[in-house]
Amino acid sequence: MFTPTRPAALRRLADFTPRAGRDYATLRNHDDMAHVSALSPYIRHRIITEEEVLRAVLTQHSPQAAEKFVQEVFWRGYWKGWLEQRPALWADYRRDLGAALNAVQTQAGLRQRWQAACLGQTGIDGFDHWARQLVDTGYLHNHARMWFASIWIHTLDLPWVLGADFFLRHLLDGDPASNTLSWRWVGGIQTLGKAYLAQPDNIAKYTQGRFRPEGLAQVAATLPCPPHPDRGALPASGVIDPAKRSGLIITEEDLSPDWLLDQVTPVATAFVRTTAWRSPLQVAPMVTDFVAAAMRDCQDRYAGQLGQVSVISVDALPAWRRAAGLDQVVMAYPPVGPTADALRSVDALRMLRAYDLDAWPHATHGFFRFKDAIPKLLGRIKGLALL
Repeated sequence: MFTPTRPAALRRLADFTPRAGRDYATLRNHDDMAHVSALSPYIRHRIITEEEVLRAVLTQHSPQAAEKFVQEVFWRGYWKGWLEQRPALWADYRRDLGAALNAVQTQAGLRQRWQAACLGQTGIDGFDHWARQLVDTGYLHNHARMWFASIWIHTLDLPWVLGADFFLRHLLDGDPASNTLSWRWVGGIQTLGKAYLAQPDNIAKYTQGRFRPEGLAQVAATLPCPPHPDRGALPASGVIDPAKRSGLIITEEDLSPDWLLDQVTPVATAFVRTTAWRSPLQVAPMVTDFVAAAMRDCQDRYAGQLGQVSVISVDALPAWRRAAGLDQVVMAYPPVGPTADALRSVDALRMLRAYDLDAWPHATHGFFRFKDAIPKLLGRIKGLALL
């Protein structure tokens, strides 16, 4: 479904753009892929960027006509900014996931339910199809993700962290912030006390009658619901000294480094893949292959601008820096998540895109408050002429 190259992303964007207005607003909840962009694997790795997508859509549609799609693009930045100010929730997720995986090894009933859910062998109409579809394609429609997560938590009584991990291991667009916080929302611990319950009639309506599961929970599971941690300060962007001998680190978080190459001329570039850090379990080969191919595409696109190119592990970065005689190392800021965890001890200037610098400070409360800032954020995107 997804060719991991920028030309493929641009073709998909061009194909979707005419449908990004009222067609999307009216039909996006139907699980027919014809009505959504399916751009998320490309945006997640910034093979194409949010700004490019918004610019393309708002060239053909007014902000009013494309309002729903524009909001969906900004949801990703909202989740990232929200988690960036509360990184303890990611640490809590990883800790609780470890405990849940230990419980799977010691509790036969839990292990059987978890395995049946992951294999699509629960007997629940729709759910089993979505489990297999995710494993087979690396993608699920957003509405199906909500139904799936609700059934996982509230009907199957499985720990939400195991479901979030199942998604993160298999989704080509698996994003730590969007994935973790969306699962928390379905479970009723993100918007405190407000869980999402999948309903058979809703599923039947938006799957065109293909699925109408029976026996779904009618009452949300009661999950531990501690208050959100206090907000911390947002990160500041590094300051590059153009006179220093510089190296560049490129990760799967940002595969469009032109904005960095406008600020620095690297004598050496290290491509560092951190896909395996997404889970304590094996990440799906489809995901690792997608990321590896997308990184090769990035290397090909910027050939001649990257200096001496190496594809290395995190552990090899200090030796790479010494061998290249680098005075400073530059990288795109990795948001809270596996890549940030993997590179935590790496000595590098972490640079923030203007889009993130503008958006993240507004992710303080719920999305509806963030939504009020969208017109201002659109006005700050370079080259965006609003109709």
